[in-house]
Amino acid sequence: MTVKSKVWIEIQGLPFFGEGRRDLLNNIETIGSISQAAKKLGISYKKAWSYITSMENRLGVKLVKKQVGGKGGGGTALTDEGKALIDKFNKLLAGTQEAIDLSFKEIF
Repeated sequence: MTVKSKVWIEIQGLPFFGEGRRDLLNNIETIGSISQAAKKLGISYKKAWSYITSMENRLGVKLVKKQVGGKGGGGTALTDEGKALIDKFNKLLAGTQEAIDLSFKEIF
């Protein structure tokens, strides 16, 4: 038997950040494109932008930065704040899972 949980962060009762939005930011950083990151996750470009602007507005910082095209082409990357948000959330998930696993072993 194993126990599973889902963790997300809310701001004023509204969903702000969870695994799906983390995956979106991770894919943007890896792929360098919001549209391709959205496609990989099976969501529309419009939905991806909606998530990004919502997160940025609630935090008051930019999480992604666009790089203007040119000879090498444009793209999108994460800001330092975007990278830090992913790192903090991953640490939160790891700590939460450890606590849940320990509690599960004690109870079951």
